[in-house]
Amino acid sequence: MKKRVMVLFGGRSSEHEISVVSGATVAKAIPKDRYDVLLVGITKEGAWLLVPSVESMEDGSWRDSKVHAVLSPETDRTLLLIEGEKIRRETVDVAFPVLHGLWGEDGTVQGLFETAKLPYVGCGHLSSAVTMDKFFTKVIADNIGIEQAAWVPVRSWELSDMDAVITKIEAERSYPVFVKPSNAGSSVGVTKAHNREELEKGLILAAENDSKILVEEAIVGREIECAVFGYEDNAFASGVGEIVAAAEFYDYDAKYNNADSKTVVGPELPEGKLEEFRDAALRIYKACDCFGMARVDFFLEAGTNRVVFNEINAIPGHTSISMYPMLMERAGRPMSAYVPELIEMAYERH
Repeated sequence: MKKRVMVLFGGRSSEHEISVVSGATVAKAIPKDRYDVLLVGITKEGAWLLVPSVESMEDGSWRDSKVHAVLSPETDRTLLLIEGEKIRRETVDVAFPVLHGLWGEDGTVQGLFETAKLPYVGCGHLSSAVTMDKFFTKVIADNIGIEQAAWVPVRSWELSDMDAVITKIEAERSYPVFVKPSNAGSSVGVTKAHNREELEKGLILAAENDSKILVEEAIVGREIECAVFGYEDNAFASGVGEIVAAAEFYDYDAKYNNADSKTVVGPELPEGKLEEFRDAALRIYKACDCFGMARVDFFLEAGTNRVVFNEINAIPGHTSISMYPMLMERAGRPMSAYVPELIEMAYERH
């Protein structure tokens, strides 16, 4: 009997649209001779809908679905499908969340799956939470001796005395600096500040996305990404890819709306740096207790060739320009191979 896989996509975060594209890509890669696929989309307002087809995801009509989906927290792996006064039950064998950002990549939906005793693909609720929250990722990276950008923590409530906050930051860091919300993906809410006025604007914007804010030193260098797959001692790191941003930094618009931004798989690196990236990626992956997959992002600092950790993404993008599937394919594991492996890994963990 085929296992039934629920692909969950969309969500309430600022990365909703990217999640829809990633979800469609993943759904297409699930072998239909081995699995039945249930598509469930979460609207920006938080409604869970049964989605009729991948095509409806691609043209946007999935949001017109009249069938609401409710995952029961009971332990019988039941998805309740509600259309008007009609309710039917479907059994789900494994969940495959393809959600980016808050309320999906941050441990919240993973906790729901665990409450329902439903096997699911990817990092557990704790590792999802700590990798989403840049504050805690930085604490872990410091603890295991991974080099990263120096940073100043700020809480949104501190901004009521903006002058005091800026004075504190300027005492510790020189311009330019990056201002980041702690919990946000695809560089949403991130700005680069070259002076006090830009810093104030950046802090206000970051506070609109999260109550915790990081102000980081600006690392000048190449942006390098590495895919990690597996768990514990079975985990492996791929080769690396390089982001060539069309803008001053690789923000949301540069990623998804600027055709001049490029990804280079297998770029030339100074001797020994490839293994340094791969080793650091595995160390932070294991330290964060990651499972299944994650993409680890670095800088190669100009002038020093220092490998500097940036962040880790527990549910990496799977769009046509996403680095993770490209790196995995170059490593000999195309999506047609690693997507079913992820599903089977979910059963192994359960």
